Amino acid sequence: MITTRRALPRTFNLALVLAGSLWIVASGNIAARAAQGIINRFDLPAFDGLLQQAFFLFLLLWGFTTIRWIATRSTSDMRSTNALPSRPTIREEWQRGAALGWGMLLLAVLPMMLTGTLHPEFSPELRNWGLALIALATIAFSTLALEVAFRGFIFSRLITATSPVAATILISLFYAILSGYGSNATPRSVVVTFFLAVLFCIAYLRTHALWLGWGIHFAWNAAMAVLFGLPIASNSVYNDLVFTSVTGPDWLTGGPYGPQGAILTLFVLLAAIVVLYRISRTYEWNYTHAPIISAGYPMDIAPPPAHTAMEASAAAAPAPLVQILTATPTAASTLPIIDDHLRRDPITETLPTDPTP
Repeated sequence: MITTRRALPRTFNLALVLAGSLWIVASGNIAARAAQGIINRFDLPAFDGLLQQAFFLFLLLWGFTTIRWIATRSTSDMRSTNALPSRPTIREEWQRGAALGWGMLLLAVLPMMLTGTLHPEFSPELRNWGLALIALATIAFSTLALEVAFRGFIFSRLITATSPVAATILISLFYAILSGYGSNATPRSVVVTFFLAVLFCIAYLRTHALWLGWGIHFAWNAAMAVLFGLPIASNSVYNDLVFTSVTGPDWLTGGPYGPQGAILTLFVLLAAIVVLYRISRTYEWNYTHAPIISAGYPMDIAPPPAHTAMEASAAAAPAPLVQILTATPTAASTLPIIDDHLRRDPITETLPTDPTP
């Protein structure tokens, strides 16, 4: 017997969103305690952030997969549950996102560079190079964890319960409000963070995966902290190799909050949304449209009964005899010269005499 699975009701999807949100909070606390225990046990303070973000990502992936299995009792793998599908364009999507994130950060910082408000300090000691590599790995884990948390399972359930536009606004607003509780946050930084979250949501909607958005998020944070030495939402723990102090108005530099608190960053994000639409056209066509399946009414019409009976009787009748006639024509030709030639006897006919004198 074939059974069809009905779509989950809206209230049930909202309940899954709530359960996923609670799991994000629980995963963060568990990851922080687990990392702290390992750091204290082996005395590795430099790896505190890396371990915490790696544990956080691991707990999110398994937790969301388990929540979906409990809710639907369907066998779904971890990658599809968390919007990390395996497909041939993974590297290309991530690289395009990284290029866009790098360009965004460069445009956001360029006005500060031209006005002379950035004052970088380099510390090229060997230890700081190692810390920079650890910082890059930490940013890679943390940005992927944030994408999984806010644009993975929860976002897809929210889209099913509401609509893509409503889900984008709600998840971006929630993301921005959370950033407002950070140190040195301002109303301006909350607005910029809201549009930054909208950009990440659009990256998911255009590809139905997190690869493009993860590339943008990673390059944005890595270039900001490791390359330019600027704080990420007031967080300066990654500025060991390069540390940059800023002067000038906060609307231009973002102040201690970093470029995400500058008003010019808002215009950069709006332009980035347009660029994102252009670089994701192929992915939007290949991965978000349902495949075209032929449909309609069958056109195999049965022939009339009289025609079928006629074909049956013709097939049962014996085959007619075929008379093969001679190939030589018996009728006279229409040309007299040809008839005279045919009546000649080639044996008794004498050749004409030679008229030579």
